[in-house]
Amino acid sequence: MIPAAFDYARPRSVDEAVRALADAGEDAKVLAGGQSLMPLLRLRLAIPDALIDLGRIAALREIRDDGDAVVIGAMATHHQVIRDPLVRAHLPLVARATETVADPAVRHRGTFGGSLAHADPAGDLPAVALALDAVLLVRSPRGEREIPAAEFFVDWMTSAMEPDELLVGVRVPKLGPGWGVHYEKFHRTAQAWAIVGVACAVRREGDAVAEARVALTNMGPAPVRAGAVEEAVRGRPISDDSFRSAGGRAAEGTEPPSDLHGSSEYRSHLATVLTARALAAAAAA
Repeated sequence: MIPAAFDYARPRSVDEAVRALADAGEDAKVLAGGQSLMPLLRLRLAIPDALIDLGRIAALREIRDDGDAVVIGAMATHHQVIRDPLVRAHLPLVARATETVADPAVRHRGTFGGSLAHADPAGDLPAVALALDAVLLVRSPRGEREIPAAEFFVDWMTSAMEPDELLVGVRVPKLGPGWGVHYEKFHRTAQAWAIVGVACAVRREGDAVAEARVALTNMGPAPVRAGAVEEAVRGRPISDDSFRSAGGRAAEGTEPPSDLHGSSEYRSHLATVLTARALAAAAAA
């Protein structure tokens, strides 16, 4: 199918992109890697008046050390993120989850920021951002602001960004010593969206769990922080029984969808099983 007609801008700087987005009005779309947007345009599920292409803005591809965090440029591709030494050294959960995104072709074109801005609850990276307390950096004609991941994902494919705001980067706190991480994902085929996914980080102290961070993919209209699991496992011994018990609370407070790939009840069951596995793997990492 052929997309509907739209105006097209290809700015060369962030400032130029912000101006173009503001001038285009509320019915504009931003093109990053295009792996999610282009199918929507071709099917006319998205019919923007204008398209702002960020492909020329090299500054948005930078990944840099920011002291106790790593800042990932919004246009950094999945392939770039996976292989970046800062990410691999300090953000192993980001690297591990990004390795599961789609296939090599998509990972070479798709972008880290695009995946987050798209706000698809079945995407792998929103749950990771939530689990790691990431902060999303946005810019508009009014200046810059920071949006915590816990406030960024509002609803199905809906974020807290205003129509004239552009996502320019993501600040992800580094995990210190003692942390182990894991991303557990259940999907029908290697390239499919997650039916359920679990982003997990566990900090050990001796033979017990000192702290855990757990977020769920595709268990509601937005990624879900599994606070009940984190509370249940905190201070408990590192054992399969502890992890199964904590995992049993994974579905609390969630709204899993029912679709062709599984019922709500099926997803709730998957969440309990996958969370127990993710906790065990992270604790052993």
